Amino acid sequence: MHILMIAPEPFFEPRGTPFSEYHRIRALLALGHTVDLVTYPFGHDVQMPGLRVFRCVRPPFLTGVGIGPSLAKVPLDLSLAASAARRSLTTRYDVVHSHEEGAAIGLALSALLGVPHLYDMHSSLPQQLANFRFSRSRLLRRAFEVFERAAVRRSRVVIVICAELERLVREIAPGSAPVLIENAPGAGDVSQDGGVAALRAQFGLADATPLVLYTGTFEAYQGLDLLFDAAVRVHAARPDVRLLLAGGRPAQIAQAAAAVEARGLSDVVLFAGERPAADIPHFLEAADVLVSPRRLGTNTPLKIYQYLRAGRVIVATRLLTHTQVLDDQVAILTAPTPEAFAEGILSALADPRRAAQIGHRAAELARTKYSYDAYLSRTREAMSRLAAPSAAEPVAGGVA
Repeated sequence: MHILMIAPEPFFEPRGTPFSEYHRIRALLALGHTVDLVTYPFGHDVQMPGLRVFRCVRPPFLTGVGIGPSLAKVPLDLSLAASAARRSLTTRYDVVHSHEEGAAIGLALSALLGVPHLYDMHSSLPQQLANFRFSRSRLLRRAFEVFERAAVRRSRVVIVICAELERLVREIAPGSAPVLIENAPGAGDVSQDGGVAALRAQFGLADATPLVLYTGTFEAYQGLDLLFDAAVRVHAARPDVRLLLAGGRPAQIAQAAAAVEARGLSDVVLFAGERPAADIPHFLEAADVLVSPRRLGTNTPLKIYQYLRAGRVIVATRLLTHTQVLDDQVAILTAPTPEAFAEGILSALADPRRAAQIGHRAAELARTKYSYDAYLSRTREAMSRLAAPSAAEPVAGGVA
């Protein structure tokens, strides 16, 4: 099928939803489809046979867009809608595939073109308002809830990225059958020879220095304040341990560095900044402990699947955002407090044999449940439903 895909994000940038979009496109191309992607005017160009990228016009005075809800998205999404409409009027498409709030555009265009709509649901948009502390307006939240229900009920197929979103879709549209495709494509995560030694040397780390690693964005919901408070306790017990963070924009890193300095940890906590996806396997292999200190949200962090494949012990908060995938067999799960999180890290370092066993089970879970073949199979299932819907299923199992 020839797919018109609408992505209201900077593509490509090394962060959650753009990563998910990249791997979704790669899978669709591998299955023989072609994709015309309409996206924001920001991000790095990506070349893949079968993919054409069309960027909307950049609104005046905008040079980028952050993660999550923002006022900057209003003019950007209007520009995105205009670009997607132009594509739909000049090219024949078999399906419209929309990510996140792009479904508002996609549903209108699919109706105009008379083709099915696929809603790629990476998060609950009303929940994002709270997670990013964007607004406390009940009216705005209500509007997002109405939109979310419409997007779910009026799409022929809904893809979700975690079990909690699957539950939410079934609640919105009883009897529906969303396709669960976790953000675990499982390719490109192998470190090359020499990369680990070079990385440790870059940060002045001896081979024997215990290294705790965090990868990902520096948004508030990621729980970095909890991690830094836990690091104070880890340092008191194990002064030899170092904490390395890979991610964050320059302004966020400066803010985090100030928080670290205030805790007296400037010599303990290291910042690598945002890194290309190809570099992350080196970081994972160089680490002794991988951490995810999230305090908010229900979506499974994309990093968790990379952590599993790395075969290192994971320390994470015992919250739904993690427990949809992790349990006590494949991770050390703790209460979301600095004391408990520090104890989880220290216990992983104190018992290398147990840590290795947990890491081995994590890698086995990734190999058996979150393989690339499984990812392709679920993508194939979603596209098959688009191609051959039953006469009684005009939407994703629900009623418009």
